[in-house]
Amino acid sequence: MKGIILAGGLGSRLYPLTYATNKHLLPVYDKPMVFYPIATLVDAGVTEVLIVTGGPHAGDFMRVLRNGKELGITHLEYAFQESEGGIADALRLCEDFADGDNIAVILGDNTTDASIGSVVARFERGAMVFLRQVPDPERFGVPVFAPDDATRIVAIEEKPAQPKSPYAVTGLYLYDHTVFDIIRTIKPSGRGELEITDVNNAYVSRGALQWALLDGFWSDAGTFESLFRTNVYWARKTTGQRCENFDAYFG
Repeated sequence: MKGIILAGGLGSRLYPLTYATNKHLLPVYDKPMVFYPIATLVDAGVTEVLIVTGGPHAGDFMRVLRNGKELGITHLEYAFQESEGGIADALRLCEDFADGDNIAVILGDNTTDASIGSVVARFERGAMVFLRQVPDPERFGVPVFAPDDATRIVAIEEKPAQPKSPYAVTGLYLYDHTVFDIIRTIKPSGRGELEITDVNNAYVSRGALQWALLDGFWSDAGTFESLFRTNVYWARKTTGQRCENFDAYFG
């Protein structure tokens, strides 16, 4: 299996922090943000990695990551997304790199301490989405479960005003090689992007979408609030203690 980290976009919701560099290179405690999704892949045995980036700070990744060897990557490539065309548009650029293999895809602002190695090891075909219960599912793609079978997803709704479940589809996916054929069939959404939710729903329609719960911490870092929460968690986990300053300032 090969790994893909999607780290494009302008990070406009985090202005002015992202005026100077790509969002995925902002610090999360003592590491650049992108180090965390890299660790998730490497820990699962996925060490051939492609990073899709874009925008005016794309070159910053090479200065930070170099060839990735110090992070456990055995082969590192980069692709440039010329416009903000959505997650599926970024994934479209990875077909040559995948070269017919299954792929593990993770958004560059997602950090988790959950181990996905066992799921990766048994994945063969179709698609796998990783779910996490969240307090604000309306910010994400939300799975809709069959009324007669709570283990079967019948649809994924993108940022619904009235979520039908408390789960978010996290930015972590496994796909077989047919994902690129699916991307070629989907149309841009109302906001002009190729939506990964449409890709996942295509797998639903085939009866080929699987899911697993992430067992551990997970957060994106796309807003000031989620970036702050992510920093607090990793600071506490890394130091191994609830130091006096953390308790005073963060509760």
